[in-house]
Amino acid sequence: MDLFIILVICLSCLILLSLWNRSYAKGKLPPGPTPLPVIGNILQLNTKNISKSISMLAKDYGPVLTVYFGMKPTVVLHGYEAIKEALIDQGEVFSGRGSFPVAEKITQGFGVIFSNGERWKQIRRFSLMVLRNMGMGKKTIEDRIQEEALCLVEALKKTNASPCDPTF
Repeated sequence: MDLFIILVICLSCLILLSLWNRSYAKGKLPPGPTPLPVIGNILQLNTKNISKSISMLAKDYGPVLTVYFGMKPTVVLHGYEAIKEALIDQGEVFSGRGSFPVAEKITQGFGVIFSNGERWKQIRRFSLMVLRNMGMGKKTIEDRIQEEALCLVEALKKTNASPCDPTF
């Protein structure tokens, strides 16, 4: 019985190890430190001074590296040149947003906040067009009335409380 339990534990460990290696090996991610199962690279980072920890890792793995926070991979850009290349030189490639599974399920990918890419551009363009047609960005009647009232008050102050003809 004890041999059977040991065999099952060893077999389950091997299966978990193979699944772990397969899950971290897929995808074309930049190099980075090897993560631990479930907790990732949290133990390799100093949580009180993360910038210094990232700088140390960047010396070993280069300005673009992958760090795992838990099971989720995070690509880190370190240094001015890497950030400039990513955000300015290849800005269109890096302009996407992260995924929010709960929000995507509710909105089905629509909406200005949770959409992404070409769909976001079309929804934003349409929303601005509709809002402008409804008067956004133009002076409303209320603003015009307030402006006219201020001019009237200024003109009445100039008369020094003497009778005047307000028709002008």
